[in-house]
Amino acid sequence: MQWKSFLWFVTMAESGLARLHGHQRRYTQHPAYAGLDGPKGHLNARDRNFGVAADLDVKTIVPVDVVTITTTLTGPAPTSTSNTTVAAPAEPTGLATRKPVISIGLSASFDVPVDATSSTATGWTSTPSGEFSTSGFGKRTESSGSGVKYRGNVGNPWGSNIIEVSSRNASQYKYVVQFTGSNTANWTVVIWNKVGPDGKLDGWYGNSAVNFTLGAGEMKYVAFDENSQGAWGASQGSSLPTDDHGGYSCTWGEFDFGNTSNKGWSGWDVSAIQAQVAGQTVQGMKICNHNGEICSIITSDASTVANAYTKSEASVDGIGGALNSGPVRLATVLDYRG
Repeated sequence: MQWKSFLWFVTMAESGLARLHGHQRRYTQHPAYAGLDGPKGHLNARDRNFGVAADLDVKTIVPVDVVTITTTLTGPAPTSTSNTTVAAPAEPTGLATRKPVISIGLSASFDVPVDATSSTATGWTSTPSGEFSTSGFGKRTESSGSGVKYRGNVGNPWGSNIIEVSSRNASQYKYVVQFTGSNTANWTVVIWNKVGPDGKLDGWYGNSAVNFTLGAGEMKYVAFDENSQGAWGASQGSSLPTDDHGGYSCTWGEFDFGNTSNKGWSGWDVSAIQAQVAGQTVQGMKICNHNGEICSIITSDASTVANAYTKSEASVDGIGGALNSGPVRLATVLDYRG
């Protein structure tokens, strides 16, 4: 069985020592694995032989270097080391409308017009009998670079590779995430590309491709275009917390959908690294494929961690979920408490 792990690394100055920071994923194949099928290996960001630090565009107001490396590996699928029992996510019944925004607080809503009658089954987890819809997406951007400088599709205009869709239309898209919550208050959800609007590897510095408010009991659906890499964060209130450098410092849900440099593989994980390095609250989050077979879980305050990243696992391989090329349906539970 083949599987893929991916982890974003950011080197940060902490107590005078540059540490790995697991939020800049690595997505190109190492030359040693060229020609092999599927994901093959995970490089250690602490190695100093990449020869790329001087080539990166980084934030200069603080001593932060952002790096991205792609790797692949083979082997048995990762299993959770916790005793947490993961239940399959419930089938959705609610509706959602799109609220594309540039910054939190702006809103406009409309449903993407798609024929929902051609799916092979009912519900958001089904797939269409014909081609997947691209309605509502912007133009795809060409991928470029390799290794730490790899850039996938960020949409033209920026962020148009990620759209909110209705529950009725969700099944028509190839890569879909359902958002629900244990929350009893309103939570803000922000989704971003790893590459920001300026073309630099700084997408998590205040940028938003899509954001919305998730109320108690609500369900929202978001579709992603091919070769999209990035993350989402969620927090109670009207905005996400940030660290001293301006980066989102909540729990992250990281994604890589249809990566063209890895033969169309997709993957995901939950990561508390950003929040823990910043010394801030770790929000609970669970991300599973729709049938609950592969999950990445962190409960509130990281009291339980299963197949997910904390600061101590920043350089560990094989954490998170992965699927071979094809449609992906992920169920994400925010404010997850176990």
